[in-house]
Amino acid sequence: MIKGLVLDLDGVITDTAEYHYLAWKSLAEKIGIDIDRAFNEQLKGISRMESLELILERGGKAQSYSAEEKETLAAKKNDEYKVFIESITPADLCPGMEKLLFEAKETGLALSVSSASKNAPTILEQLQVKEQFTGIVDPNSLKKGKPDPEIFYKGAELLGLSPEECIGIEDAEAGIDAINDAGMFSVGVGSKESMKAADYFVESTKELDLKIMIEKAENR
Repeated sequence: MIKGLVLDLDGVITDTAEYHYLAWKSLAEKIGIDIDRAFNEQLKGISRMESLELILERGGKAQSYSAEEKETLAAKKNDEYKVFIESITPADLCPGMEKLLFEAKETGLALSVSSASKNAPTILEQLQVKEQFTGIVDPNSLKKGKPDPEIFYKGAELLGLSPEECIGIEDAEAGIDAINDAGMFSVGVGSKESMKAADYFVESTKELDLKIMIEKAENR
């Protein structure tokens, strides 16, 4: 029996991908590396430091910075990103998400967030939905990031549930792999190709139907 939903943040609850892209592009330009939107797709769903490593590899500068210097670069990106997200309001919830969260609470499902974003609590507060979630996984507590399933194990644990009692919702391939490996029913948001590993997928969050998801999860 499904008792909880474990949701990714970016691209599921709200779409801050554009802000991440702009902040990473700005940082990359400062260190002489050019990134585009196609490359940015690789950064979805992974941690800040993993994203930085990919950017440095792209520019042939993977060995050019010490661990301390990399931390400084990542912090600069985050400072710029935080300026962007100051403008977030409830109007920035992804299409259909307000309805889904309401129906989930009405149905008695517990909710948690499993996101690589360290800014998740702030973003949820600005969206005015933080109180609807029982817990938010702290990325600092993780030994490994997505596609490792640890973040979704913790998402279920925060709800006092087993992974089998939860549905995980993601928009990134690495996230879907993590949900699957955790033993949860995976719901993907995106194209058929990118979400091919999901148990069930929709192209847009506005298509997320709680009843259908629960039926499919409980009958798999």
